[in-house]
This record gives sequence, C-alpha cells and structure tokens, in this order.
Amino acid sequence: MNKIIGPLLFLSVSALAQETATPSKGKGGVAPEQGQAAIGKNYVAILPGDSEEDIIRKAARVAPSPRQLRWQELELTAFFHFGINSFTDREWGTGKDDIHLFNPANLDAKQWVSVAAAAGIRQVILTCKHHDGFCLWPTKYTEHSVQYTPWKNGKGDVVKEVSEACHASKMGFGVYLSPWDRNCPFYGDSEKYNRYFEDQLTELLTHYGKVDEVWFDGANGEGPDGKKPVYDFAAWYKLIRRLQPGAIIAIMGPDVRWVGTESGQGRLTEWSVLPVDQQMQDRIASGSQRDMSFVPQGDLTDNDLGSRAKLAGAKGLIWYPAETDVSIRPGWFYHPAEDDKVKSPDALMDIYFSSVGRNSVLLLNIPPDKNGLIHENDISSLKGWKKKIDATFAVNLAKGANFPDTATTIDLSWKEARTFDVLLLQEKIRLGQRIEGFDLEYKDAEGWKKITEGTTVGYKRLLRFPAVTAGRVRLRILSSRLKPALAKFGLYKIVE
Repeated sequence: MNKIIGPLLFLSVSALAQETATPSKGKGGVAPEQGQAAIGKNYVAILPGDSEEDIIRKAARVAPSPRQLRWQELELTAFFHFGINSFTDREWGTGKDDIHLFNPANLDAKQWVSVAAAAGIRQVILTCKHHDGFCLWPTKYTEHSVQYTPWKNGKGDVVKEVSEACHASKMGFGVYLSPWDRNCPFYGDSEKYNRYFEDQLTELLTHYGKVDEVWFDGANGEGPDGKKPVYDFAAWYKLIRRLQPGAIIAIMGPDVRWVGTESGQGRLTEWSVLPVDQQMQDRIASGSQRDMSFVPQGDLTDNDLGSRAKLAGAKGLIWYPAETDVSIRPGWFYHPAEDDKVKSPDALMDIYFSSVGRNSVLLLNIPPDKNGLIHENDISSLKGWKKKIDATFAVNLAKGANFPDTATTIDLSWKEARTFDVLLLQEKIRLGQRIEGFDLEYKDAEGWKKITEGTTVGYKRLLRFPAVTAGRVRLRILSSRLKPALAKFGLYKIVE
C-alpha cells in the first residue's frame, strides 16, 4: 500500500495556494521556486536530486491547462464521419473515387448538431478530409473537393454548414484533417506535402470562425512514388497555436492522447499525469507546453502509464489526458447494411461508464447517411441513452447525508436506509490528480462490508455494483499523492 501524504480534504484553490507556499523539502531539498508545479501548471521538471517523495509531490500538483480543463469538462464529444466514403460504401477510399457520386440530397447540418446536443454531446468534430483526400470544403489547393461535385452545383461547403450550425447552437466545433492523403500526387515528397497540408489547415482555421479542437491521427501510407512523407507536426502545432490558440490538439498532438483502442473501453487505472524524458522536458522548459511540439514517446496503450513506478525514472511530468473513441455503428462511415447494428442504449450506457467513468472524454462517432442526415435508428438509440443517463443521475442519494470527516474517510449515515448501485467520484483536477486507491463500504449488524473499490479517480470515476440497501456507508481513500481534493461524491440507483 502506498503511503498517503496528508488527510482527505475538499480543498479550495486558496487552500492549495497555502499548501504550495509552505512545502517541506525532501531529500533533494527542492523549494517550490526550483521546480514545484504552480497552480494550473501542466508540466514540471524533475531535478537530479529529487527524492521519490519530491517526485510524487510534484506529480500531485501538475494540473490541466485552461484548454485541457475545458475539454475534460465536456465529457461527451462526437465525430461526424462523412465524405465520399458515404457514397461508395467504403471505410477507406482509394483516392481515385468518383467524386461525382457525392450529392447528398437533403444535407442538414443543423439536424446533425441538434441530434448531438439532444444526446448531451457538447462538441463535434467533422472529417473535413479523410485518407482518400476528398475535401468537404472548396479548397484552393486541389480539385478533389465538393467544389467539383454535383452537390449544389459545386457551390456547397459542408465545413461551413457544420461550423455555422455549431456556432449558432453554442456547440463546440472541431476539424479532422487526415495527414495521409491517397489522392495528392506528391504525397511522398515531405517538403511539398507539408506545405500543401499547412495551406489546407490554414483554410480550415481561418475561414470558419472559432475552432475548438483539431484532431490528427497518425495514418502514414505510401505515396505514388512508394515513399512516405515525414509529417512536420511541429510546424502544424505552431500554426494551430497561432491561428486558433484556444483549440485542443488531439491524438497526434500535445494536448490529448488516444486511450489506445476504438472499443469505448478505458483503463481501470487512468492517470492524466505522465512522465516525459529529458529531451522533451527541455523543449517544454524553453517554450512551455503552450507551444510544445512533441508527443510523449513509448507505448501509450500500456495498462500502466502514470503509476509511481513509471514516474520514478522520469525527467519531467506533463498533464496528458485520454480520449476514448468509438463508433455508434460497426464502421466509422455510414453503411446501409449496418442500420440494424446500431449500438443500443444499454451498450452506450456501458461505454459511458467505461470512458467518461474512467477519467476520459468519450468521442462517439455518429455518421450521417448518403442523404446527409443522421439515420433514425441512430437517433432512437441516442435518445434512449440520454434518457437512461438523465434518469440514473437525477438524484444523488448521498445529498443531505450526515458525513463527518475523519482523516481519509467520509462516513455517511441516513435515518432511513437507501438503495444504490453506482458510485460517482470527482477530483478537483484544476489542482491536480491525486487519488491512487479507494474503497466503499456499508455497515450492517455484522460490521463493515466492502461494496466496491478502485484506483484512480481524476475528472470522473463511475463504478457499478450489485444494489446495496444501507443506512450507513463510508468512502475510504487508501492511497493518495498529497491531500486528496474531492469535487463530488455521489451515490445513485440505475434506472432501467
């Protein structure tokens, strides 16, 4: 069992400021001005003389940047995979697809956004260009775009319609621009292709108002010459920071990482604070994470990314939270054959618990059909899912309970027994992520009995268990980095 440094508190920002102002020196003798993370600092250096306790104290104070915090608080985001693949019934286009097939008769971006909003989704990302290179806006740099299709006689602009629908409804708007382009004739030429990519990225970041997220994947196939270009991610990040400084750069980017699967399943232990090596840390120190041009290396799909053992050899620490993506259908683009394979409300509820409920943001793909509309089956499932979420979390059964704090335990009691089967915990992540282990118990005539247990909490942790009826329960924080700072504690009953 790891040692807990300090008692359980519901900390305020001012309390953390006082805690930070008078730290105890570890074996390395590190004062706060020599490397301890300040409030809101999303990176920190590890110094040669730092002890294990110094490192853990620093890790406890690494916190999200304002853009990362805003993104984490969204909880639910959506992907709209739409393009030439929607008409060829493919997942990956060849780059030689007949773009004259693109002609969505009833495209209604307002419907897309309203469907997402009704499901509780707060930000959407459009596949402006997928691997096939077909562009959903009238770009100046290729004829492989909507401008050269029958749709609206070449006058249409899907990116414009989606961005305007988002801005009108106060929905966050994001863009996906595939680094791999199977249509571009000079894709294998790194210098030429990076310039081409930046030109297209500039169009997306300057013509459509506020962009809240830019989403890259790492797809990197061969070009016509059999070569693979070397992507200039550093230049792309710099461009985004200059043109849309508030935008999250996700997946192949410095702000958000991929959870590692497309199943909708997050880790049982998910840390947002990860180690980086010296070279990466030097680049942070010289320019700050606002402009950092790297992604931490190593196997980011490993089950253990941020435990004490992983932090022990680090040269620096950064806040690098996970996004969990999954499609509501088997495929990412719309296929008529999958109309009866849409994930059910129960399946989506399972995904919610294993993504948002495991310190991650859920990115749920909802692909419009070839008519340019979200299919009724998807809408029905989303409505059922939202109804389940609203009903389940409508009443916090812990509200109003008498709970005197005793060290690292919250003891709750009621005059009458209550029945519950869900535990919700949230940390004040603006102060950092600290909790390493906890359990929940109830008391009956025989004494205390365990209900459930977990490791990390982070922004949100949700645990389901067989229903318990009890008049007294207690939450015990078994291990923590500095003083645990809980933002919310809830007990709920799932409504079927």
